[in-house]
Amino acid sequence: MARHMIFIILLAVLAASGCDKFGQDKFGKVDQGRVIAFDKNERTIVMLRDQSQDVKKPDYTALPPVSYKLPDDLNETGPAPKAGKLMNIDLEKKEAVIFVESSNSLSTINITIVEEKKKVDPKDPLVFDPDTKKNRAFPVFDQQKKTISLYLEKNKTLLTFAVPDEYFAMPPESWTLGDEVRVYYKEPGKSLRFMNVSKTDIFKK
Repeated sequence: MARHMIFIILLAVLAASGCDKFGQDKFGKVDQGRVIAFDKNERTIVMLRDQSQDVKKPDYTALPPVSYKLPDDLNETGPAPKAGKLMNIDLEKKEAVIFVESSNSLSTINITIVEEKKKVDPKDPLVFDPDTKKNRAFPVFDQQKKTISLYLEKNKTLLTFAVPDEYFAMPPESWTLGDEVRVYYKEPGKSLRFMNVSKTDIFKK
């Protein structure tokens, strides 16, 4: 746990330094992105980098995608990341942004919100199975109603929406939010430390 906290503090220091947005300095660099592919055997990730200037509002839409090898030292590696092609859902604009692998591009899709349940705790039975003690699998497709349901854990919202037929037919990973991750590296493409932001609770003892 001590090693893990040191990594988190290091990332915070680098990100807050007077260097460029990816924390570049003589000690190394910190990069952040949303994972679109993860090869467990090769221990590599592919991600879309954050291009926002506001650290509180990341924008994972920088193209082209970048890849990183996970650290050789397993002690420097956080939880394995979940990959997905859904980059963002904007509830105000009613838009979803998806990475389309075949064209190596982004597609902005208008969504029709059918139901929006707010303040849904991660342990709520709607999103967590108390019998198996595991999170319920999302996205959920309703073939009759032609709707997609997602749990947006960051803002604790259970969302059900409809999209045009051609997008409803896309594979589940197209409607899966990949984990947000940070990597610390010195050599391009080779991380020395890896943190899964989505699966890290810095306050957990």
